[in-house]
Amino acid sequence: MDTSALLINVMLYLFLPLWGIAGFADWCCHRATKIEVTSGIKESLMHSLMGIQMGIPIILCLLYDVNVLILLICIITWISHEIVAHCDVRYAAPQREISIWEMHAHTYLGSLPLYMLISIIVINWAEFQQLITFNWAGNMSLTLVSEPHGTSSYLPAYLTFMALLCVFPYVEENLRCLKAHFKEGI
Repeated sequence: MDTSALLINVMLYLFLPLWGIAGFADWCCHRATKIEVTSGIKESLMHSLMGIQMGIPIILCLLYDVNVLILLICIITWISHEIVAHCDVRYAAPQREISIWEMHAHTYLGSLPLYMLISIIVINWAEFQQLITFNWAGNMSLTLVSEPHGTSSYLPAYLTFMALLCVFPYVEENLRCLKAHFKEGI
């Protein structure tokens, strides 16, 4: 197995699941600190935004061949995720306790996307060189991968895993915060 295949497997079977587990741990911390009555809907929506920011490049890299367009999207969404993460903690810290467990979850939620981005760049070094030398002609389209990453059942299994660990819990958090927001406003 070559280095690229090893890095892809590390991302598929270690980094991506760990990111989901860290997201679930973070949600548990938000629930424990009663986010709905402390920092509320604004912080909860930032959490959803950050999940979407990282979900877009993950799905694109799983479905499409990585080229300049995909790398640009990965880099831009990573930078925007970091900006929102900073705003999130800056907003939440004065309003509710951020426990040591939540800080640890944030460590993973912030570092794993960077590790994945670096791995994607290393695996797709020729495309990265085209990106930084502005050789973008013919590299700005979406081409489906010829073979799925991992196994043919990986993507459905991963999407189910993420739905259970992150999507449904954060939707619940948004609804809980929204309900508390309207209850407080009435």
